[in-house]
Amino acid sequence: MTKKKKPKTRQTASKMRGIRYGYRSGLEEKIAKQIADAGHKVIYEQEKISYVVPQRNAKYCPDFKLPKKGGFFFVETKGIWNVGDRQKHLFIKEQFPEIDIRFVFSNAKSKLYKGSKTTYAQYCDKHGFRYANRSIPPDWLNEHK
Repeated sequence: MTKKKKPKTRQTASKMRGIRYGYRSGLEEKIAKQIADAGHKVIYEQEKISYVVPQRNAKYCPDFKLPKKGGFFFVETKGIWNVGDRQKHLFIKEQFPEIDIRFVFSNAKSKLYKGSKTTYAQYCDKHGFRYANRSIPPDWLNEHK
């Protein structure tokens, strides 16, 4: 009896490069470079935000932290934004409305799920999340000035 080989999962060059430099995706690596090129220190996944999921405590580690007048904000990069992640961010927003978390999507026009009419951008608009498509807007990078 011969064992069936597991199919190899194929990783993109971008993802492999991101992982090699400590990021989980090529988009995170791209955003880190953009932050560094703008003259900011890259602060990657160094903070943990505790939040409560009904019936259990949980922690969330935002991707990036950037300065703004009077404090800071977090940038979360997303390729696929699944229902669990969306729910997590609603919990955090409800429990900590003072925490400023913004999203950079690899494609803000992506649908929430197959057959959905709602895009990531529309979902953010509906729930009051700030977002950008593919890169951090220059005005976000300059908010500390």
